[in-house]
Amino acid sequence: MIMRNLLAVTLLILAFCVSSCGNKNKGANFENDTIDIGDLPNTDKTLYGVIVGDGTSMNELQVLTDSGDTLNISITYAKDNGLQLGGLDAGERVAVMVKEEEGQKIATEVVNINSLLGIWLMPNPMDGSDFVGMVLKEGGIAESVNQSSLFYKSWKIFNGKLVLVADHEGGGDFEEVDTFRIKALGPDSLVIQGEEDLFEYKRSKEMPKITEPTEESL
Repeated sequence: MIMRNLLAVTLLILAFCVSSCGNKNKGANFENDTIDIGDLPNTDKTLYGVIVGDGTSMNELQVLTDSGDTLNISITYAKDNGLQLGGLDAGERVAVMVKEEEGQKIATEVVNINSLLGIWLMPNPMDGSDFVGMVLKEGGIAESVNQSSLFYKSWKIFNGKLVLVADHEGGGDFEEVDTFRIKALGPDSLVIQGEEDLFEYKRSKEMPKITEPTEESL
């Protein structure tokens, strides 16, 4: 009788261990985890606002935030590290990554959103025969320029990075979300870094002519 009870208890313990191990394995599988563009606002730590001219100087940025607060933020760190991206003109919209040190707000990166808007082109990396690029518009609208299989449709700043969403054609249609670090942003230039490639764009005042395929290229 005692041996029978011991056997029953042992089997219960083994069953519990197997069940627990199985649950742990399921919870630890992150290989297929992806960021959904719809989830980005829930984890975005960027501070958004408009530059206040009266309170902005060479080393300090005054921002009227989207929540209605007026903040004075040191931009010395961002400038020294090449992360003040775009100008600081009053009334323009900015995205700021901020940290706090000894009660002071310090910008680790400043992106002028107005400076990002426009037509950005570069020579076609395939043969340089024409120009390809993108158009970034107000309201987060994006368009592709001279790209046959990648059709941009939206953009946003997420934690200081540029996120582009596109419909991709070829080999099965699907939506593509790409994240780029902004390396440089000036009046006429934009440099962004992806996981592997660096893209150097120049601002254009007008759209290039669309290259039509010839019979030889078909």
